[in-house]
Amino acid sequence: MMGQALSCRETREHEVFGAVQLGDLETVGALLEEEPALIHQTTVYDRLYALHIAAENGQIEVLSFLLERSDNPDVLNRHKQTPLMLAAMHGKISCVQKLLQAGANVLVFDSLHGRTCLHHAAYYGHSDCLQAILSAAHSTPVAESWGFARFVNIRDGNGATPLHLAARQRRPNCVHVLLGNGGLVCACTGGYGSPGSTPLHLAARGGCIDSIRELLAWGADRLQRDSSGRIPHTVALKHKHGACAALLNPSSAEPLVWPSPLKFISELNPDAKILLERALMEANREREKTILKGTAYALPSPVHSESGIDDDIDEASDTELCCICFDQVCTIEVQNCGHQMCAPCTLALCCHNKPDPTTACLTAPVCPFCRSSIAQLVVAQIKNNITDNPSKLRKSRRSMNLSEGSSSFKGLSAMGSFGRIGGRGSGRINDISDLVDK
Repeated sequence: MMGQALSCRETREHEVFGAVQLGDLETVGALLEEEPALIHQTTVYDRLYALHIAAENGQIEVLSFLLERSDNPDVLNRHKQTPLMLAAMHGKISCVQKLLQAGANVLVFDSLHGRTCLHHAAYYGHSDCLQAILSAAHSTPVAESWGFARFVNIRDGNGATPLHLAARQRRPNCVHVLLGNGGLVCACTGGYGSPGSTPLHLAARGGCIDSIRELLAWGADRLQRDSSGRIPHTVALKHKHGACAALLNPSSAEPLVWPSPLKFISELNPDAKILLERALMEANREREKTILKGTAYALPSPVHSESGIDDDIDEASDTELCCICFDQVCTIEVQNCGHQMCAPCTLALCCHNKPDPTTACLTAPVCPFCRSSIAQLVVAQIKNNITDNPSKLRKSRRSMNLSEGSSSFKGLSAMGSFGRIGGRGSGRINDISDLVDK
C-alpha cells in the first residue's frame, strides 16, 4: 500500500511538472487544488520547483498563478539557482519582470560559478532582461545595501563582472547596456596585485568588433596588459581576428571617447544621449575606414549615398543648419539658453578637454554662443518634420557664408576637437581562470 501511495504521488508530481512546462494552467490549477503541497515538490535530479520550470519555459500565466500561491519567489534548485536566474538565462523577459515585481532577490549567487541573475543575462546576451534587472535594482534594497554601482560591477566566483562575460561571449548589446549603467570598462579579472584580462582583452579574444567599438568609445585602454603581459592587440592577433587587431593596434588613430566622467553627461536627457552616442559611433566608423583602408578588412561602403539622403529630406532653412559647422541639422538644444547645435559639434564641444577621472572637480562645458554653463541637453525642436528622425544629416552647403558672430567657431570641428581625446581607466578584480586567455 505504501508503494502504491508513493507511485501515485510521483505520478502527480510528473503531471504537474509536465502541465507547468506546457503552460496548461487549467491542469496545474486542478492538481494544486487537489493537493496544494505539490507546489513544494521538486524534480528528482535537478531539484527544480514548479516555479523554475514555469520561468525557464516562459509560461507567464502559470508563473503568475504559482507566485500567488507561493511565499518564496527565490526557491533554489540543485545549483542554488533561482527562477529569476533561469528566466534571465533563457531570455524570458515577461517572466523576469513578473518575478522582479514579486520581489525576487537579484543578489542571490548560484553554486556553479558564483553568478547572479545579472551575470546570466549578460552571458546569454539578453539585453532586455539585463536592463529590467538593472532598473529594478534602483528601487530595491540593493541600491541601499550594496550601492547600484557596486551591483553593476558585481563579481562572480572567478572575479568576472557581467561586462567581462558580455564582452567574452560577443554580446555587444549587453556591453552597451552595462557601460551605460556604470560598468567599469578597464576592470581586470586578475587576483589581488596581479592584473588580469580587461573586457577589451576578452572582446579581442572573441573577435567581436561591435563590442570593441563600444568599449573603445567608453575609454577602454588599448595599452593595458593582462596577466601574461599582453595588450588586447596581441590577443586579437593570436586568435586571428584581423579587423579587431587593426583597430586595437596602438599605432593606429586613437578612437573617440565618450566623456563618461562628466556629471552632465551622466544626467543627459535620454533622447539627446542617443543622438550624441550615435554621432560618436559614426565618427569612429569614419576613422575605422581610414585605418582599414587597403586591407582585407575594409568596411563596406554605405548602402545609401549622400545624394540619396539629401533627396529624402526637404530643403532646410538657413537657421536649421548648425552655426558651428554649417554642415548638419541642429538636433541638440541647450536647455537653459535655447541655443542649438548638431550632435557631432555638441559632442566635440563636450569632449574638447577630456576630463581626468582622478580629479574630483570636473568643469562643465559652456555654450559657444552665450558662454553660459551647459547643465542639460535636450533634443532640439525643429521644423519640416525632421523631429521624426532628428539624427538625419544634411548635405554640406559650402556656398553659405558664415553669419556675423559665428566665425570664431570655424576652428571647432567635430573631428578636429576629437583628435586629442584618449581614454584610460583602472580596476582590480579577483582571479578568473576560465576567462584569462591561455
